[in-house]
Amino acid sequence: MYDWFPEKEVIFAPTGLWPIEFEINWKWRILSDRRAEVMAWQYKGLPQLKNFCARKNIPFHYVEDGFIRSVSLGALETPPMSLAFDRQDMYFNANGPTDLETILSIYDFDGDGDLQLRAKALIEKLLSTGLSKYNSGANVAVEELYGPKTGKRVLVIGQVERDASIAYGSREKYNNNDLVRLAYRENPGAQIIYKPHPEVLQGTAQPTSDPNLIRGICKVLEENISLAESFRTIDHVYTITSLSGFEALLRGLKVTTLGCPFYSGWGLTDDRQPTDRRTRKLTVEQLFAGAYILYPRYFDPIAKEYIDVERAIELLAEMKAAYISPNSSLRSVDAFTGAVED
Repeated sequence: MYDWFPEKEVIFAPTGLWPIEFEINWKWRILSDRRAEVMAWQYKGLPQLKNFCARKNIPFHYVEDGFIRSVSLGALETPPMSLAFDRQDMYFNANGPTDLETILSIYDFDGDGDLQLRAKALIEKLLSTGLSKYNSGANVAVEELYGPKTGKRVLVIGQVERDASIAYGSREKYNNNDLVRLAYRENPGAQIIYKPHPEVLQGTAQPTSDPNLIRGICKVLEENISLAESFRTIDHVYTITSLSGFEALLRGLKVTTLGCPFYSGWGLTDDRQPTDRRTRKLTVEQLFAGAYILYPRYFDPIAKEYIDVERAIELLAEMKAAYISPNSSLRSVDAFTGAVED
């Protein structure tokens, strides 16, 4: 955050702050500077912090990773290339409006032809490069991994089951096994493929469901393969709230969402948790424009300056190529700074 705001004095407050600590040590610091702004990473600040800022007319933002992030996983503490700053709530919270939902609800996409052309070009670039939010997954021949295709093929996207996006984005508390079983019941005769979350596969997050219990009805992927590759030959995708569902939409795939992620409710997905707030019909390009162009901010970690999404995609593609290159003599590439180790 220091790099993102070099013109500001950035002060970090500890997480898990007791209310009395805030009253004694932090309240006066915020009120003593008219330039003060408060940012909270997800919901790690005090619950009353947002209301305090509203009463005192102090700018407040929730902060979360954007949708084009890095090569390595966030759980490995790889800093993000994009961040979302939301004044209303976390974008994954389906219980009320967010800045992202407001953009998607009221922005005049039809009157901004240039934005839609820009979104179309960016989607084509993302698909051609195979980039995703995270990009450390291996490129494999899925035809060999999945086997011969003899009928409908369904991909079930696993998530970190304790993740806030499920807690706040889904009324029903599904786990990954529930999702697999639903896909199996609703698609008789189809091949069901279950892709666990990369953090689970890499051991940085623990699942609450046991994939061994559903091996009899699906193929469980054991390797962290790239999301782009995993979509090949797929007809239908099931997810609770994962961003992967939106990336499936970009590829023209049918997507079923059990929760209410930001991209559901706009006429593009099979929604099992509809919301009355979303009454507008959007195209994939319009949804992409709102979520990837208008909503987040992008930052070049090497030049240490703000950039547009086009440059972010170029830079991430370069980092990914260096990260996975089989011809590289380097043992590792820092996916954020571009620094290398021999």
